[in-house]
Amino acid sequence: MGKLFPALLPEHEAFIKKQRIFFVGSAPLSEEGHINISPKGYDALRIFSPREVAYMDLTGSGNETSAHLKENGRITLMFVAFEGPPMILRLYGRGRVILPDSSEWNQLIHHFDLLPGARQIIYVNIYEVKTSCGYSVPYFSYSGERETLQRWASQKGEKDLQTYHQEKNSISMDGIVTPLGQKFISEE
Repeated sequence: MGKLFPALLPEHEAFIKKQRIFFVGSAPLSEEGHINISPKGYDALRIFSPREVAYMDLTGSGNETSAHLKENGRITLMFVAFEGPPMILRLYGRGRVILPDSSEWNQLIHHFDLLPGARQIIYVNIYEVKTSCGYSVPYFSYSGERETLQRWASQKGEKDLQTYHQEKNSISMDGIVTPLGQKFISEE
């Protein structure tokens, strides 16, 4: 049976800090739009308070979460115990995108390890926390981080990454302009 909480408890925070992967879910307002679920790895998530978390978002082949947050702000983060006692923990919230070169980025970035390919920070104000049993989740053992994305971003370099962001991360699958895309439009 799931339990609801208005904010993170200390035991929730401890659980989150042990996880090596989490999942982000978002969706556009349109019923025909794509629902997006993205896995996130690395040590990229920070807890700022029982009702505030943020994660360093790295360059990917799309930028759906960013587009959905710009359109409606809805976001869910899910953490799953693949090792140890079973549990699933979901954070329901309203999110926003923080881009490099903004004053808010400059205030937050020192909390993160700046990884190659960092494109934005996703900041979430939590309005509800839900735990559930996770009894059917199988065991998986952690064996290490993939270095492929960081190596790819480092080899691309800053200029080519900006071009990639403009070409691949400016508009969602459903045609929603992302905050990165808005930045490129305003620079033209």
